[in-house]
Amino acid sequence: MTDEQEREQPSGVWATAVGVARVRALESQREDALFRDPLAQAFAAAGGLWPSSPHPPGDEAARRRRLGVAFSIVVRTRFLDDLLRQASASGVRQVVLLGAGMDSRAFRMDWPEGTRLFEVDTAEPLEFKASVLRQEQAVARCERITVPVDLRDDWPGALAPAGHDPAAPTVWIAEGLLIYLPEDAVELLLARISAQSATGSWMGLTLGSRGVIERFGADAVPGSAASMWVSEMPDDPVGWLAGHGWEASSHTLRERAAAYGRPFSTPPQREEQPGGLISAVRR
Repeated sequence: MTDEQEREQPSGVWATAVGVARVRALESQREDALFRDPLAQAFAAAGGLWPSSPHPPGDEAARRRRLGVAFSIVVRTRFLDDLLRQASASGVRQVVLLGAGMDSRAFRMDWPEGTRLFEVDTAEPLEFKASVLRQEQAVARCERITVPVDLRDDWPGALAPAGHDPAAPTVWIAEGLLIYLPEDAVELLLARISAQSATGSWMGLTLGSRGVIERFGADAVPGSAASMWVSEMPDDPVGWLAGHGWEASSHTLRERAAAYGRPFSTPPQREEQPGGLISAVRR
């Protein structure tokens, strides 16, 4: 067995990042893909989720829920890609990915000269990811800096010596992260982001929509992503972020999917609530 074959296999919360990579790999194979992620298949394969990811036998409702989660990953990925392009076009040259997981934006997106991208996550997923990147001989398209630290610890204290400059604007991305954190941890994370954000900074968040834990988590398989969800978005996410000094916009998956030419095939089952795709600018 080679060293690459002996690499640590994903487990726990960060293993869900490998599942996200599988979704991105499948999307990348579509002719009408909303994005292309050439490294996603390699991440999924290294984590044992390629070419196929076996699902336990279940009912039709469970299958639809799995498809719904996968669709949300595709739409949110495109949404945040667009936000990053907008932030870069506005002159922002610092990017921080919180809970970076198997994110490959440093390698698959075109970045302006001088861009520094920080990937913040615990050591285990970053090491797993590094082994795949070495195998694929991947070359980043910007300056990529990994910051191994637990987001429950003093991550700003680790980000600063890695080269992050809080006096310059930053674009922050927390994708598929906040839903795993209790409300007090979400508030602390946002307070820390805000303290490190100069005027002109951007932020992209994905939040669990109201009722998502009840719909998806009630009968979730232990150890699955949905079984670890603990928080949902506030009733008024725009007002919530305004209280932290951010001018935010809220979007639903349905409206973004339609804008990307991939509309939902079913009508809404209930009144549409504020959306969990958030873009915000520090004023």
